[in-house]
Amino acid sequence: MNPTEDAGREQRHQERMQRKKAVIDAAIARADQDKGLLLVLTGNGKGKSSSAFGMLARALGHGMHVGVAQFIKGRSDTGEEAFFRQQTGVIWHVLGEGFTWDTQNLARDIETARQAWVVARQLLQDASLGLVVLDELTYPIKYGWLPLETVLADLAARPPMQHVVITGRAAPDGLCAVADTVTELNDVKHAFRAGVRAQKGVDL
Repeated sequence: MNPTEDAGREQRHQERMQRKKAVIDAAIARADQDKGLLLVLTGNGKGKSSSAFGMLARALGHGMHVGVAQFIKGRSDTGEEAFFRQQTGVIWHVLGEGFTWDTQNLARDIETARQAWVVARQLLQDASLGLVVLDELTYPIKYGWLPLETVLADLAARPPMQHVVITGRAAPDGLCAVADTVTELNDVKHAFRAGVRAQKGVDL
């Protein structure tokens, strides 16, 4: 490519970037609201809880106090819990007893979910918490253990500037409709299907 062609390419690139910057700057200028956000991370892909905990770390970096309520999951030996429990300003509750194929007791699962929501509601009523993660909440809603109407009412009644992140597969349409941001993670390939067990630091 000769110098003239190089200069023309550079000029076209600069013009494209200027147009792009103008569009982005205008969008940023229009976004002039502050509010507590409701984010839903759903889909069959890996990384929903990991994304939520990334936001947890971000919130802590800004000096915010945070709360976590883990539904379904009953283990307390994950790397994220081991790390976040060492941080100040973190409230962490493991409220499940495992997936339904582990417990094999429907009445117990329902009661566990409802008691877990009592704890989660306390987090949603705590104005000192800037971010609350409701991990795997979609499952007890999907299974009918928690009424969606109850969940939505408590979410709507939370402090105005409290952010909430909800994770889990098959998020109900009613939840997605009221959310500010919904992200669906798709499953393209997973090591587990190739016989690789859950790995510390990646899956646990």
